[in-house]
Amino acid sequence: MYEDICFADAVQLARQIRTKTVSPLEVIKAHLGRIEAINPKINAIVTVADDVMEKAQAAEAAVMSGGKLGPLHGVPFTCKDVFDIAGVRTTRGSKLFEHRIATTDATVAARLKQAGAIFLAKTNVPEFALWWETDNLVFGRTNNPWNPERTAGGSSGGEAAAIASGLSPLGIGSDLGGSIRVPAHHCGIVGFKPTHGRVPLTGHWPEVILRAMHLGPMARTVNDVALALNLIAGPDGIDPYAMPVPLPEVPDPNAPLPKLRIGWTAEHGFAPVSPEVQRVVEKAAVSLAALGCEVESVSLDTLIQNDSQAISARIWTIEGGFHFEPLIAGHESELYPILHKRLTAPWPEQRVYLKALADWETLKRDMVSYFRNYDLFICPTSPVAASPHCLPELTIDGKTVMGRHQLATTLPWDLTGSPAISIPFGQSSDGLPLGVQIVGRHFEDSTVLKVAMALEKLTDVNQQHPPI
Repeated sequence: MYEDICFADAVQLARQIRTKTVSPLEVIKAHLGRIEAINPKINAIVTVADDVMEKAQAAEAAVMSGGKLGPLHGVPFTCKDVFDIAGVRTTRGSKLFEHRIATTDATVAARLKQAGAIFLAKTNVPEFALWWETDNLVFGRTNNPWNPERTAGGSSGGEAAAIASGLSPLGIGSDLGGSIRVPAHHCGIVGFKPTHGRVPLTGHWPEVILRAMHLGPMARTVNDVALALNLIAGPDGIDPYAMPVPLPEVPDPNAPLPKLRIGWTAEHGFAPVSPEVQRVVEKAAVSLAALGCEVESVSLDTLIQNDSQAISARIWTIEGGFHFEPLIAGHESELYPILHKRLTAPWPEQRVYLKALADWETLKRDMVSYFRNYDLFICPTSPVAASPHCLPELTIDGKTVMGRHQLATTLPWDLTGSPAISIPFGQSSDGLPLGVQIVGRHFEDSTVLKVAMALEKLTDVNQQHPPI
């Protein structure tokens, strides 16, 4: 029964708790038991909340008394170790914050608690959440539950691995270059980066390049992600980027898909992309055409002319370096080696930095023009399946590229601020999950979710669990 509970959807668990099919105590005990059994193999959970059983008892009392229950009453949730949770250790994956205890809740966590959810645990991150591999000097490396020799991705790698393994039904991640979607792709779950400004950034760290930072939900189903987004979205009066726009609706999973115009590419603008990933993307495009959408292959030359990897690297080096310089001064020896190298890299010349800013603006304008003619864009979530840990280079279809290339298909949509989701839609020849990415217009998050729900119905890969 514990496994049935631990792999139940968040929406399903909430329904079972309301109808007294299971109790909040049973749900929390099941997840704690699975964490004890599975977490040593993958190192996804780093800090369990001290008061989780107390909160479960209070949730059960509310059910038994017939009190008003929130939409996620009694359902556990986790978040990566860069979100503040009052009274809980929040290390940010760094020796510099190893003993830090947060004093307030991040807005997203506070809103999930208000909806009745129970904070269960923190999940592992790379130091400062600034790498595409989840490893640090405080807790060590997170392993992919499908193959411990492979990466879970980063920086929400601990969150993705925990959800895929049944240690948590629902989590919150953050995304500056692909940190929600790439781990979701690698671990076989759903990861959604909403439109920039949809979800408040308050209580998330680091506070750098916030004009491209996104917070969003991660789960095993699109329905869970859609409900969570509805609960965490909306301005909080603190984050200046959070926009006062209507909350995104939770789409009806059984509603027919509207006729949409969709462009797609499996490789153009992102090459090289593994043939297996290309086939999964093409399968998604063909499936949407069969559902009545107008689907056509497109070539977005702006993705080549305005290289998102070059843009982000140049801007991050100077802005990240400036932001972190006073923090790390005198503490360089305490940093994870990769982060030390990144934070101490020479800053680009002023003209190079300004050119990157100009290219960023061009990319945004070009994608606005694209979305005048198309409702959505379909592409890979990552060019490859989960790779072996810490590879400095990747070889894809005979071509060697830098390890950072695994972000090539996600970085553009952080720069444009577009809503983008990754859903599992296939497997590699060696049994690793493969996702497909759906990108939409600003604040048309619900359209992205509707299409994701439609595709999810056409595959059973999200019903498969890691062999751990």
